Amino acid sequence: MSDKPLVVENLTFKYRTRPELAIEGINLELKQGELLLIAGSSGCGKTTLARCINGLIPRSYRGERSGKVLFHDREVAEIPIPEMAQVVGTLLQDPERQIVASNVYNEIAFGPENLGLPHAEIFSRVDQVLKRLNLEYLRDRETFNLSGGEKQKVALAGVLTMNPSVLLLDEPLASLDPASAHEALQVFRSLADEGKTVILVEHRVEDAIEARPDRLLYMEDGRIKYLGPIRDLPPEIDHRQVKLPAPWVVQRVKALGEPLEESPRRKVEERGEPLVVFEDVDFRYDDEFPLILQNVNLNIYPGDLIAVLGPNGAGKSTLVKHSIGLLKPTKGRVLIGGEDSRKMSVAQIAHTLGYVFQSPTHMLYAPSVKEELEFGPKNLGYDSALIPKFVRESLSAVNMTGFEEYPPLGLSFGQQKRTTIAAVLAMRSKILIMDEPTAGQDFANYTHFMEALCKTSDGAHSVLSANFAATLFITHDVDLAVTYANRVLLFGDKHIIADGTPEEVLKDESLLLKYRVRPTSLLRLNLELLPKTGGFLPAESLAYYAS
Repeated sequence: MSDKPLVVENLTFKYRTRPELAIEGINLELKQGELLLIAGSSGCGKTTLARCINGLIPRSYRGERSGKVLFHDREVAEIPIPEMAQVVGTLLQDPERQIVASNVYNEIAFGPENLGLPHAEIFSRVDQVLKRLNLEYLRDRETFNLSGGEKQKVALAGVLTMNPSVLLLDEPLASLDPASAHEALQVFRSLADEGKTVILVEHRVEDAIEARPDRLLYMEDGRIKYLGPIRDLPPEIDHRQVKLPAPWVVQRVKALGEPLEESPRRKVEERGEPLVVFEDVDFRYDDEFPLILQNVNLNIYPGDLIAVLGPNGAGKSTLVKHSIGLLKPTKGRVLIGGEDSRKMSVAQIAHTLGYVFQSPTHMLYAPSVKEELEFGPKNLGYDSALIPKFVRESLSAVNMTGFEEYPPLGLSFGQQKRTTIAAVLAMRSKILIMDEPTAGQDFANYTHFMEALCKTSDGAHSVLSANFAATLFITHDVDLAVTYANRVLLFGDKHIIADGTPEEVLKDESLLLKYRVRPTSLLRLNLELLPKTGGFLPAESLAYYAS
């Protein structure tokens, strides 16, 4: 038997529902105990390669496949599914699609139970994984009531209880708070050191390199552009495509010799009357549950670009769902446009607030992207002559022009996420609210749509300033807050811990760490250069000020 757990030879695949090749000519060999980081822009073929490795292609995704995928010299397509599940453990991008049980313990035990293992062995495996991932506190919780990040951790636990020899982790950090992401990366490294072969598919390269990957595989347009070590920034990697450490970006920008310009200061609009008001809001799901929100007071004003940071399970999504009327306060009240949310229907509120869910599968249903985007404006009663313009502008803002006729559920996770953002943009609500807008997004795409939403240049309106009075985004991406927000809310202990400008809130490292927000290289560099810049800037702009 080969000592190489995985060999990929000249692999090419085209989906039946898509005209172009998804991946082409992929060659790769992995050793036991190796940790490989796979990076590249959204839709570049990373997830397709992952599906070929775990056997979902050709079993669940149909199309034309050529080449070989071998585990210890056996073709993946010929390995029975029950055996395959023990060879390759897969963590999906969207945990909603992976969790099947109603209780956390049952979910983690599901795989070993299906293997017919003795009860004592199942209990032992579950307890070991709960301890390893520090999840004992979730043991008896219902999966339905978990946050997105908690679901991601539980899904990972379920994979680890199967004890596979190869771990395939597709965007495992997407829903995790920064501290949880750091802890998960240490677990991935230790698993590789124990002899498991770990394949980490991740957009967040800066975070992922904390796991000390043995090699980096960088993809563009379905092909391998670079495969090798990642001690420094390989010249083949475009710093505009994936998120890299800020000092690397500054170094690259200076090396390119492009003219460096002083960046304009971030503008904060006049506040005026608040659009949404939280007054002494408490919330629990019912009397048997503890409070999730307690004494929350918050005003959202015109011109606000608010980033909401805080730990997994803190109640950030619960807070936002109150502002769109999906949840009603147990105590206190939420005013939307001056009216109590309890007296308004969700349809009425939709004219004021548009909400992008954390999981795209909670929103997508239509047979084509175009029909997905037309649905909201039609139901809100917009003039049918205007709707094609709304659809066109929204797709352009999220870099999805040309995908109008594609089936949304056939797109990559990142493309699905951008489709849901475009669908809400097309509704032209007064306030745009996004839950983890950059989950599954490469740096290039999220920069494109955040620039379109938030930035103005040469006196032109951004999509946001032209069509929305304010925006609010829940994020675990600290750099998103650094670069785009003009206001940051730090949420924890059931209420708002800090509320102010990014420069005010993000300077207190001890407070950030207490609420599981880890400073990034971009934040540290911005704080260092703040006396020169006068405000936070993206990494490329900092090259002008860095000595």
